[in-house]
Amino acid sequence: MPKSNKTPTINDVARLAGVSKKTVSRVINRSALLSEDTRTKVEAVIAELGYVPNPQARALALRRNFLLGLLHDNPNAQTVLKVQEGVLDAIRDTEFALVVRPVDRHSPTLIEDIRHFLELQRLYGVLILPPISENDALAELCLEMGCGYVRMGSAMLDDADHMVASNDREMVEAAVDHLVELGHRRIALIEGPKGFRSAHERREGFLAAMARHGLVVPDSARAPGTYRFESGLEAAGLLLDASERPTAIFASNDEMASGAFHAARQRNLRVPDDLSIIGFDDSPIAAHIWPPMTTVGWPVREMGRAAALKLIAPAEEVAGESRFPARLVKRQSVAPPKA
Repeated sequence: MPKSNKTPTINDVARLAGVSKKTVSRVINRSALLSEDTRTKVEAVIAELGYVPNPQARALALRRNFLLGLLHDNPNAQTVLKVQEGVLDAIRDTEFALVVRPVDRHSPTLIEDIRHFLELQRLYGVLILPPISENDALAELCLEMGCGYVRMGSAMLDDADHMVASNDREMVEAAVDHLVELGHRRIALIEGPKGFRSAHERREGFLAAMARHGLVVPDSARAPGTYRFESGLEAAGLLLDASERPTAIFASNDEMASGAFHAARQRNLRVPDDLSIIGFDDSPIAAHIWPPMTTVGWPVREMGRAAALKLIAPAEEVAGESRFPARLVKRQSVAPPKA
């Protein structure tokens, strides 16, 4: 097996041994949950490559606290809150506690900052929220340090032991189908922020449904957003001031959709008589705004609970769940377009 000048990683060991990164981590941390053949094979590859696990990581794996960490860089406060509620549901009446750590995904020291956090807190495991859950280097760091992890996202990014995901793309297609069935043809999109897998999945679902119905989506029918109210207000203003005004808007989250409500009212447009609006998340604002908003319900609390159970009780049946289908919640913000 030829050696290179590149420092070998846990990924290299897993690939050459034909096992998962989790198995390599178990070998490094001397877990009893392995066959002797697997242990021998992995140890041989480690020796051949000259792979050296981080000694601080070994120390972390051997002296963990009963703490779960929640890592996030998410502009949607409601999503973070619902995930926390789900984790607390799972750890209620246990010895576990939750530590919440916001991070900056754009920081050049992100990985080292999180490494320091894991070493300091000696966490039992971490739940990683989008969009940083899409960073494979974070998953590799957790494996290297012997710290359990579960990633949350809008698509499967990892194996089932390390993932809880929804079906965003399919449900946005269903939302568009609902609008088309009511007679809408000029349907506009307020997109989520660049770099978010959820924004990508929701945009692709929207475009796929429109194409399936033979509907063109001109540039004037798409506007960027940041998952915040102000961006929805601005984006909807651009869409509604276009020469061919849409009869319906799909916004990639409820907060931006609520901005679209305000943009419509600023232009004396009534929802849903003059403009139908659909959001995504089924956050409290969707039910409290008037008229109540049709939206895609993302089962965030259930996903948070399942993620925590994967970390603290992997043998339980519910902990095996990885896919959590969203649902279309129909309210009064959608109606057939005017003739």
